[in-house]
Amino acid sequence: MRKLMTVWIGALLLAGCATPQERAAAAQAEMERMMVVYGPACSRLGYPSSSDSWRNCVPQLSARDDLERYGYPHYDGALGRSHWSLGGYWGPYW
Repeated sequence: MRKLMTVWIGALLLAGCATPQERAAAAQAEMERMMVVYGPACSRLGYPSSSDSWRNCVPQLSARDDLERYGYPHYDGALGRSHWSLGGYWGPYW
């Protein structure tokens, strides 16, 4: 039973691994998605399409949107905005 469990866990771990080609394809797909979503906004901001400034604008708008949506990343409740800040460490309901 223990041997079967070890094989099963090993198979799951190997299934989660991605080759460099798969990671590159995923990054390319993400960039293409960002170009579709944020490319028109960068063009309306005055950046010529397919220029270096336009290519810099696309990930910047994506990052700005992510920060507005998810907030600033932090690992300590004392740094930045935190969901604990309304009522002390345990929140407003304690």
